[in-house]
Amino acid sequence: MRALEKQRNILDFTLSSLGRRKGKNIALVLVYTFVIFLLASVLFFSHSLKKEAALILQDAPAMTVQKLVAGRQDLIPTHYIDSIRQIKGVQSVAPRLWGYYYDALSGANYTLMVNADLNDRAGEIVIGNGVSWRSAAGKRNQPLRKNEIIPFKTYDGSALSLKVSGLLPFASELVTADLILVSETDFRKIFSIATGQATDLVLQVRNAKELPVIATKITQIHPDTRPILREEILRTYDAVFDWRSGVIIMVLAGVFLAFIILAWDKATGLSAEEKREIGILKATGWETTDILLMKFWEGAAVSLMAFFMGIFLAYLHIFLASSILFAPVLKGWSVLYPHFRLTPYISGYQIATLFFLTVIPYTVATIVPSWRSATIDPDSVMRM
Repeated sequence: MRALEKQRNILDFTLSSLGRRKGKNIALVLVYTFVIFLLASVLFFSHSLKKEAALILQDAPAMTVQKLVAGRQDLIPTHYIDSIRQIKGVQSVAPRLWGYYYDALSGANYTLMVNADLNDRAGEIVIGNGVSWRSAAGKRNQPLRKNEIIPFKTYDGSALSLKVSGLLPFASELVTADLILVSETDFRKIFSIATGQATDLVLQVRNAKELPVIATKITQIHPDTRPILREEILRTYDAVFDWRSGVIIMVLAGVFLAFIILAWDKATGLSAEEKREIGILKATGWETTDILLMKFWEGAAVSLMAFFMGIFLAYLHIFLASSILFAPVLKGWSVLYPHFRLTPYISGYQIATLFFLTVIPYTVATIVPSWRSATIDPDSVMRM
């Protein structure tokens, strides 16, 4: 009980000591909170995007096969399906039709994809919530409603009018904001693609461990093809988001450098007022361990307050305010931005990393100079 009472008394004195230097400590907490807020925002946003990408790719085909011409993707003949289907381990092979349609009036690129459910309903489309159309008079139809007519200019120069029969759900807007689902007949009319050709082929296999072997066999049968595994796409997303978050951290390097200087200044010495306070405490019977414990609680109070405030503000910024500071960099630059809220994804590893990079160094930095002053004779300290 005496030990607990001693700790409580030291903690009370620590809080009163912080209160006597209110202005300095408030400024310190604000700067500290801002640094943690920036770091946490970058980590939360990049990790949440990678998590969303992983969840989306769970339903993606195990392998995609593209045809290359001079190193660029080209339309693949559908008769490739017969030879690929004969490879042992291949469960199914299906052609896929998709492409990008540029609307010159709105300046946006839309993704057009064939949906099997629309093959019996030529002339109808299903669109994402981000799709809007600008008329020749310059008026944007926003938002597009069911049964509205959208004009498309085909690749042979003719016009094709399609009716909106439905909207894709808002929950899927991360991947469908710019998506337009069409029938195969309408898709081939818009892009002038002949029957017997597809954008790529998608494969499902019985055993995922056989994917590298199947990919090798496909390139042996069709040397002009490029198999792409689902895991390779996921690794690409991870690399892209890691690179973009690294770019933001480099841009904010000046802020982080200022924080390092602040921690270094704290470690190199105390103010005359703080040294005098330590001398008075030593003269009134405080032991060196008591002073170090007081400074530990002082550093812990400041750093923990800034840590939790920074984490809370970063959470609000990323998951409630749609990450307005970093979204254009981490999502990419585009005329058409999908408006969505990320599902909160915070791991213990992220919190632990932030804690050990920010809280521990500052807390230790407050103890080192205090130990130096606490070991000096109280009379000489008070005369400073």
